[in-house]
Amino acid sequence: MSGVMRRRWAMPSDRLETEIFRIRALAACMCLLLAVPAIELARMQIFQAGRYRSSLDRQSIRRVRLPAPRGRILDRNGKCLADTRPSYSIAVYVEELRKPGSLSRTIEAVEAAVHKTGGIIGLRPEIGPEDIRRHIRQRAPLPLVAWRDADWKAISRFAEYPDQPSGVDVFVEPVRTYPMGRLAAHVLGYVGKRDQAAAEEEDPFSYYLPDMTGRYGIESAYDRELAGLAGAQLIRVDAAGFKHRAEMEREAVLGRDITLSIDWRIQRLAEEALSDARGAAVIVEPFSGEILAMASSPSFDPNRFGIGIDPEEWRELLTDEARPLFNRAIQGAYPPGSVFKPVVALAALDSAAASPATTFVCSGSFRIGNAEFDCWQTTGHGAIALEKAIEQSCNAYFCQLGLLCGHQRIADMARELGFGERTGIVLAAGGMTENPGLVPDEEWKKRRLREGWRSGDTCNMSIGQGFVLATPLQVAMMCACLANGGTLLTPRLVLNPSDGAYEAGRRVKCDRRAIEIVRQGMRDVIENASGTGRRAHVEGVELAGKTGTAEYGP
Repeated sequence: MSGVMRRRWAMPSDRLETEIFRIRALAACMCLLLAVPAIELARMQIFQAGRYRSSLDRQSIRRVRLPAPRGRILDRNGKCLADTRPSYSIAVYVEELRKPGSLSRTIEAVEAAVHKTGGIIGLRPEIGPEDIRRHIRQRAPLPLVAWRDADWKAISRFAEYPDQPSGVDVFVEPVRTYPMGRLAAHVLGYVGKRDQAAAEEEDPFSYYLPDMTGRYGIESAYDRELAGLAGAQLIRVDAAGFKHRAEMEREAVLGRDITLSIDWRIQRLAEEALSDARGAAVIVEPFSGEILAMASSPSFDPNRFGIGIDPEEWRELLTDEARPLFNRAIQGAYPPGSVFKPVVALAALDSAAASPATTFVCSGSFRIGNAEFDCWQTTGHGAIALEKAIEQSCNAYFCQLGLLCGHQRIADMARELGFGERTGIVLAAGGMTENPGLVPDEEWKKRRLREGWRSGDTCNMSIGQGFVLATPLQVAMMCACLANGGTLLTPRLVLNPSDGAYEAGRRVKCDRRAIEIVRQGMRDVIENASGTGRRAHVEGVELAGKTGTAEYGP
């Protein structure tokens, strides 16, 4: 019988133990090698999941800055002078038209949608192929505006069309508007497009929707309060950069309303009085310093800046010889003329160089050396005292009073009353450089003209001519100071500043009796039948003032 016999193989026991040990060691090494990546994987998935999720988000999420509705600017009665209106634009949402893997086909699809929409609304598009290409490369997740600030007819035609093109819709943007047009334009100022570089420093975003910032006037001086707090939207994009979905990170916070001291009715009257003449008018409440009106002519319409002024229009405004952007009330300095005579009277009275009874003779002019200073009354006023000289605005009298007092005392009193220095009005922080004017004296003339002071300079200064210069606002604040009995106030234009700070003013260093004498002379200017300002008389209302004329530039 044949067959295969199996023979049991027996291994010595000591060798068997060695082999078992080797197998166990090899298994332990393999387990150890597998444990290292397993532990690392667990660490990444469990302990560092948030970090990698954030990294993924940074790669696929874009932050978009959403402009806040800008606060209003109101007059003292609550009349709206500056507001924000919705601007309806027609935009293309590129992600709805994209052709994956083909930029050229995506551009063609967008062009086709724009062309069809243009036929519906009857307007030519404001964008071309290069604009579309640039938008896709740089701002693909955002709407591509094809018609900005479209009129109601165009919007209505689009909204009512039964077969609207895909990927096209109405897009709403905020636009600054000024309901009263040119009214108080130099006070309100205007806005312009926000500088993206400056915005990135404040709060970096991936994209910035069009926003406005104050460039001039109150719009600039109170830009931070008016602008509010921008909102933020998170847009998740795909690998090609197109929008996948969007969610809100934070809502925009409405800007704060600013209430001015301006009364729109008084402001309108002041502007109508100026008409088309070049000049300025300032009306101030004498006990509070509140500016009730500040007009400068010619003016401009700030609505031209609402959606961005055309470069050609901007060039026209800048090169216009009439300088419509120039606020003559605070930026223009002019010889004050005879309205400066109360300053001379105060200097003489306060220093005791003269009294109310001081009398000079006016023969129709006053000659000193080779210079002759004419009086408006060519036949002369005869012997005339101080109060009557103010009422009659007699040049001959004030030339002689100035010489008696001395130019340095006049200069010191002028500075005490706010001439030669800036008033501190808030518009100076709003893109306007307030002119300090000029109070000349001997030191100034030597330094500037390398000449000594002459008696003729004193005569010129005494009648508000020559080198002395003042802004209309400075003259108004000086008159308010005399009206309230001697407190030089800081002009107040905003009634609700965010910090609540307001510097009320200071008492001038001048004898109260001297102020009352000058006030009486200024009452006579209007209330006396022979006063130079008698045409300003209003029955039943006591008024005081000072007439003055000066010839000076534009």
